[in-house]
Amino acid sequence: MKNTHSFHIPVMGIGFTIDTPLKVAQYGIDSVISLVDDILLEKLRKMYSEKFEMPYKEISNKMDDFRAKRITSYLNLISDLAEKKFEALKNVTIEKSDDIKTYINLLPDGSTLKAEFRKLTENGFNISEIKSWASKNLTMGKIDVNIMTKVDKDNYKNKVKLPVEYNDAHAALRGFAESKLKSSVILSAGMNPRLYAYMSQFDDFYPNEQGEFNKKIILKVSDYRSALIQGKFLAKKGLWVSEYRIESGLNCGGHAFATDGYLLGPVLQEFKEKREELQISIQHILNQELENQGRVVSEKPFSFKITAQGGVGTDEEHEFLLNHYELDSIGWGTPFLLVPEATTVDKKTLDQLVNAKEEDLYLSDISPLGVPFNNLKSNTKDLEKEANIEKGRPGSSCPKKFVSLNKEFKETGICTASREYQYLKIKELEAKQLPEQEHLGALNKITEKTCTCVGLGTSALLAYNLDTKVEGEGVSICPGPNMAYYSKIMSLKNMTDHIYGRDNMITRTDRPNMFVKELHIYIEFLKNKLNDIKEVMSKKEEKYMLTFANNLDEGILYYQNLFMNFVNTFEEIKQTVLTELELGTLALKNIRFEIESLSLIPVEN
Repeated sequence: MKNTHSFHIPVMGIGFTIDTPLKVAQYGIDSVISLVDDILLEKLRKMYSEKFEMPYKEISNKMDDFRAKRITSYLNLISDLAEKKFEALKNVTIEKSDDIKTYINLLPDGSTLKAEFRKLTENGFNISEIKSWASKNLTMGKIDVNIMTKVDKDNYKNKVKLPVEYNDAHAALRGFAESKLKSSVILSAGMNPRLYAYMSQFDDFYPNEQGEFNKKIILKVSDYRSALIQGKFLAKKGLWVSEYRIESGLNCGGHAFATDGYLLGPVLQEFKEKREELQISIQHILNQELENQGRVVSEKPFSFKITAQGGVGTDEEHEFLLNHYELDSIGWGTPFLLVPEATTVDKKTLDQLVNAKEEDLYLSDISPLGVPFNNLKSNTKDLEKEANIEKGRPGSSCPKKFVSLNKEFKETGICTASREYQYLKIKELEAKQLPEQEHLGALNKITEKTCTCVGLGTSALLAYNLDTKVEGEGVSICPGPNMAYYSKIMSLKNMTDHIYGRDNMITRTDRPNMFVKELHIYIEFLKNKLNDIKEVMSKKEEKYMLTFANNLDEGILYYQNLFMNFVNTFEEIKQTVLTELELGTLALKNIRFEIESLSLIPVEN
């Protein structure tokens, strides 16, 4: 079935899209809720239950399986409330027709629904006709959920380790599986074989006789190989991936999972060329496994969607991705942080985002997951961290412990951003008695970690004036580099009009094309990597760096060919893009020269 819209709103942080479906699902827009923080979900469930006068019974952390139960209850509530809003929208009266008009006006201009509605209303507003048409034709946006597969901490009760199904990601999956939602779980941050095996315990992830799924699986990936490996692994459990969501490795918000220099354009090209091959090879494995399990094998082949996200900023880029790579939808994340009608960001952070320039947005090492993290300078969570360092008490009190995954000092795990971990690590460092510069560098690597699992959810609490006694008021925010080019608060109409080319929300004229921007970020990333290892570069590291540079070179060649041969697209910026690509080639030549000259320097044993 074709989407109502050609864009979706991806998950952002922990709290920024926590209730987005309640704001946009009634208009047919798909969005994603993060399932990291069940404490936050429970606070919002209480708030919304009171607001809409619905019964609320607290699920305390003393209850058995409280995490999964909290998640199920929150998702059921959001589902009920969004459904209610959507039904009210379709239940048109003369006095109450604004919502259905908003639904129609937000649609792309080429939409058949838009044309049908205009035809239906050109001779006046026949309420019963419109009601009947709306109930047959309008669809609600999907309420999808995101699970970071690696955030799967072991849990304990009375100091006894609980079975693996009580791990954080497992409990989140169960919470979704047992909810009433008919939607998808997006699995991000790489492969977790135990979690994938656990999915096979829930019938909702299997097809019925009509080949339909109650719950679908979406894989977020950065390259084709990852999609193929994970798709096959899941198929061997009898599970089908209904969408491959391709995200730029570095030109994105939040955690950045860099590829080995594979750029978004060539990656999308590979998916386009191998789409059928991917479908056939995985379907074959799946059918065999479904037969082995004695389950229904659908006569018609399953389909999957291919979507992309990361750094898209203009309607021309949006249309090009959809048409050239034959994609099903494009994710627009970062700009939506400036749309209060869609996302939940506190006033102070909104103001910081509005004023953010390129130099304020950077790829940091602050995440306790040890993965590069797109960050905004001077966010209040980092200021809080720096104040703790000044006081001589580095680290967070770690009130939520969702990322307590490091087992260096404790079998139960500690978070690398916590005071406990940093205290032990600094003690260990001091015992080494390193030279001053080396010591300061190592110290900074320990103390730069920020308590993001709290900081990324606090904004929602502040936005709704909820209690932050446990969390504190520090907010972490993770926009992509694209934020630099948006500098005002926008309405939902502003943003959808921008996506569909009916308006332009970018006031600056110097925004680089998304492919060029991603290339620059990758070259910068490679330079920083080289700086980190150039004192003592091993043969393995040298090989990695050269492979990375070669992959970027191939990406540049691909783009040069693409921009020279697409006459009707990107006409105004074509020459600028080709010049930037040439500069990219030169930068890589210099990097390669430096790598090769370093490899000639003998390394002392």
